[in-house]
Amino acid sequence: MSAPRTDWNPILRGQFEEPYWKDLQAFVAAERGQRDVFPARDAVFAALHLTPYAEVKVLVLGQDPYHGPGQAHGLCFSVPPDVAPPPSLVNIFKELEQDLGCPPPGHGCLEAWARQGVLLLNAVLTVRARQAASHQGRGWERFTDTVIEAVNAKSDRVVFVLWGAYARKKKRLVDQSRHVVIESAHPSPLSAANGFFGSRPFSRANAALDAAGRGPVDWCCLHDV
Repeated sequence: MSAPRTDWNPILRGQFEEPYWKDLQAFVAAERGQRDVFPARDAVFAALHLTPYAEVKVLVLGQDPYHGPGQAHGLCFSVPPDVAPPPSLVNIFKELEQDLGCPPPGHGCLEAWARQGVLLLNAVLTVRARQAASHQGRGWERFTDTVIEAVNAKSDRVVFVLWGAYARKKKRLVDQSRHVVIESAHPSPLSAANGFFGSRPFSRANAALDAAGRGPVDWCCLHDV
């Protein structure tokens, strides 16, 4: 599992020399040797490969990868184009349509967002097949907190989108005097009606970016895939 070879590398290089990193990689390698682990090795750092540090304008934080076969491909909430969108993503598309009028695309791949500067980061980057949260507490959180802190250090305004209690705890890592936090309930069917629907995160993110002179994200661009 190679480290990201983008402009993230010098920012994160120090983590690769920490004892926890070696322990984490040994744990993931052992897991892969005994059972199915998602996403595939070459997709673990997809979010960092698709969204260079210099281009980050929005950070969407997920918890850990989808644990069903074929779903996870390294971007939070996203699935490959040939995989049916999971329920949380269906609800994200419903809110997108209500917020900006973008009809749901015929797929669940969010790579087009990532290529516009939307960092689709999970707090935990691997998971055991069919066992949600099975790789939590092994060290990934320390690594992704470093990613969040690096984004927070950017001089340009970034919008941090935090859905659900787990993601909202990371608000402590964000300097809200310079950046914008948009938070709500999680888009999961269990909680979407408790504050996610109607929260208008997409138009609010664009308003914050426009106010900082950074330009909006074309959230409707998924139809171009």
